[in-house]
Amino acid sequence: MDTRDPLVTAEWLKANIDAPDVRIVDSTWFMPPGDTANTGERAYHKGHIPGAVFFDIDKIADQSSALKHMLPDPILFSSRVRALGIGDGNRIIVYDQNGFFASARVWWMLRVMGHRDVHVLDGGFAAWQAANGSVEDLPPVAVERHFTARVRADLVVDANQVASLSEANTGTIIDSRPAGRFTGESPEPRPDLKSGHIPGSRSVPGSELLKQDGTMKDANDLKKLFGDLAPPVVTSCGSGVTAGVTALALARIGYWDVAVYDGSWSDWAADTSRPIATGAA
Repeated sequence: MDTRDPLVTAEWLKANIDAPDVRIVDSTWFMPPGDTANTGERAYHKGHIPGAVFFDIDKIADQSSALKHMLPDPILFSSRVRALGIGDGNRIIVYDQNGFFASARVWWMLRVMGHRDVHVLDGGFAAWQAANGSVEDLPPVAVERHFTARVRADLVVDANQVASLSEANTGTIIDSRPAGRFTGESPEPRPDLKSGHIPGSRSVPGSELLKQDGTMKDANDLKKLFGDLAPPVVTSCGSGVTAGVTALALARIGYWDVAVYDGSWSDWAADTSRPIATGAA
């Protein structure tokens, strides 16, 4: 495995699945409202990669926040992942049964909490099935392990930090939402929020990061897509999920210290004092 790439292939995982230090995490998540019967946990119990534990981004989250799946404090995070059998010294492979959606966010969360050896399965569960990987429907018996949280505050930003970048016109704020929501021409899925974008931000829709087969574009194609980037680089989206996919793509081209705006547009647009731009960047 090339440790300079945040992704691993299904073939790599098949060859290393029985390694004693490998831990596999299923982070399947479906954007609400959607089909209420189609939840990530139900998908996991229907079938998952052997040995995978289920990581619920809505439960391993700040339960006091009005926003969904916000980053929890390190004490809560550590206790929840320890119970899943995830700990220090593990090589963690995260995947999703819904593209890259939550797998990239969990990759980012683990890195925020100081875990370095974490990768995402390129193409997710679909790639595993295409490689004839085996599937099971019983969860493993997790043995609690020690997880040491060493928070990297540089990988997460809040509204005030984003506002400072926007006002000073410094750094690069990348918006991962569809182009119509960025320009203000399409409505937000959350009807109480206006569409538009953070002044000075750049639109790179998350859908443009992937190939038709659901795997991530190669580094050269991603470099062309992102163009020149002035640090610090911050990613944003609707609620902090797709922004993780963008951060993952940026790591693939060497930008490992990209921060995610955790509340993203759900946080920014809910505050009527924040400026909202419309039209092209």
